[in-house]
Amino acid sequence: MRHRYSAATVLFALLLSMGPTVADLATATGAYDGGDYATAFREWRALGKAGDTDAQIALAGLYRGGIGRDVDLTRAAQWYARAALAGDPVAQLNLAEMYEHGWGVTRDNVAAFIWYHRAAAQGSDWAANRRDRLPKRMNAAELAAARKRLSKSK
Repeated sequence: MRHRYSAATVLFALLLSMGPTVADLATATGAYDGGDYATAFREWRALGKAGDTDAQIALAGLYRGGIGRDVDLTRAAQWYARAALAGDPVAQLNLAEMYEHGWGVTRDNVAAFIWYHRAAAQGSDWAANRRDRLPKRMNAAELAAARKRLSKSK
């Protein structure tokens, strides 16, 4: 006996089999796209706390841009840091920028260089560019400290 299923039925079954994370990300993204920032925030926050790096980056963006809430660069940096520590190159690049400019964190060229380097190591040309320009604004001690910390993390 042969069963015929519609594409919508197959897609729905696939989404269900992937678990609630996909549905929640879809809900959050749809809410954001529709201007329902409270729902997007709520969904992304639950996912972000559970370790979803895409949600963490999205939350950081809401705080950084003041979308649906007041600008809070400290919280933006905290969410970027969670995703950066989990290895996400987009978060690493954004966290590096936060450190480079002192947005929500104490300005720290060493930390900025390290995070740019980690994102660049994952193929981010933009991060490599930023990392390679940063030493022009670093003193010798900062550059030595960054290189030392990078050599220890290998």
